Amino acid sequence: MADNSPRLIVFSSLYPSRVRPNAGVFIRERMSKVARHCPLVVISPVPWFPLQSLIQWFKPDYRLQPDNYEDQDGISVYFPRFLSIPGVGRSWDGFFMALGSLAICYRLKKHFVFHLIDSHFAYPDGYAATLLGKWFKVPVTITLRGTEVPLSNIPSRRQRILKALNDAAQVFSVSDSLKRHVVNLGADAEKIRVVGNGIDTAKFFPMDKKQARKHWQIPEDAQVLISVGGLVDRKGFHRVLEILPALIEKYPRLLYLIVGGASPEGNILRRLEQQVETLNIGQHIRFLGALPTEQLHGPLSAADLFVLATANEGWANVFLEAMACGLPVISTDVGGNREVVADEMLGSIVPFGNADALLLALENALQRQWDQQAIINYAADNSWDKRVDILLAEFKKLVGS
Repeated sequence: MADNSPRLIVFSSLYPSRVRPNAGVFIRERMSKVARHCPLVVISPVPWFPLQSLIQWFKPDYRLQPDNYEDQDGISVYFPRFLSIPGVGRSWDGFFMALGSLAICYRLKKHFVFHLIDSHFAYPDGYAATLLGKWFKVPVTITLRGTEVPLSNIPSRRQRILKALNDAAQVFSVSDSLKRHVVNLGADAEKIRVVGNGIDTAKFFPMDKKQARKHWQIPEDAQVLISVGGLVDRKGFHRVLEILPALIEKYPRLLYLIVGGASPEGNILRRLEQQVETLNIGQHIRFLGALPTEQLHGPLSAADLFVLATANEGWANVFLEAMACGLPVISTDVGGNREVVADEMLGSIVPFGNADALLLALENALQRQWDQQAIINYAADNSWDKRVDILLAEFKKLVGS
């Protein structure tokens, strides 16, 4: 690693920890590749308020508190706390996030002379990062990842999103649709570069389907759908469940695998289980829970189709992960989904909220013979190496190295 490489602080409240191992894995994937070329540390602020433990009596998964520090494969990750009262003053989260991270930044400045802060999500993370950038006189980059769409509907958040984007030295967007969204809000298009997420083909690759199905105890003659994501309303598991009875009439051996668990956005597992019971389709559904990234290629390889009836995405990295295992993808026409599923050979995109269109797309996909190798090749062409080269060039340009 060259001595003149830029030294980064990666700043994101959504980053994996021992208590939340599946949070922000896509950010860690990107930054672990960047870390091969330049030194970096991670600051991942954690929301906290004095009476938090009372809520945890009723919601054990609420705001799980990691250790203050973790070493993750040689990368230092700090988890400072910041004041955030649920439902009150969330427009101040960015300021308090910066304030809560101030001490660790001062300590780092003494032995890790950082040149740049690379933040993820425009608010509150990007807003906080731009404050820290001003205080420490270093440039800040912000990566737009999709939350900017719903948050921009709230006037106070929209104002702070635009302030953060204006103060950042460089903005990356994981999709062109997300770039267009913030430009329509008033952001400077010239400052924004589209750099999608990538795929690690060392972790996502196809297994032999018979072997995968044997491991997961899935009949060889079953038609298997799979969805992967946090169990939250936005991901749309319930939208897939509601059309399954009609699909099962045509494919009585159908099996739907749901991979995911609680996330910072919530946990609708009980609601989904109730829906399965109400629809009387329990024998066709398997909740596999949250799985480590290294294990996901197993159930993906056992499936025939990947489906995600999501309400909002920036760039759904899980699509590339499924494609790397040879699966066509059926999803909704929101965010950057059409940019990832960019060709009919990769799957199909249907209007959001149109249950009939989703059902028809799944029926057609189950009948079609897919070119699995072409799908795998497309995923491989979207490797992290290509993305990281772009990021490194931009980082070096910003710090003049």
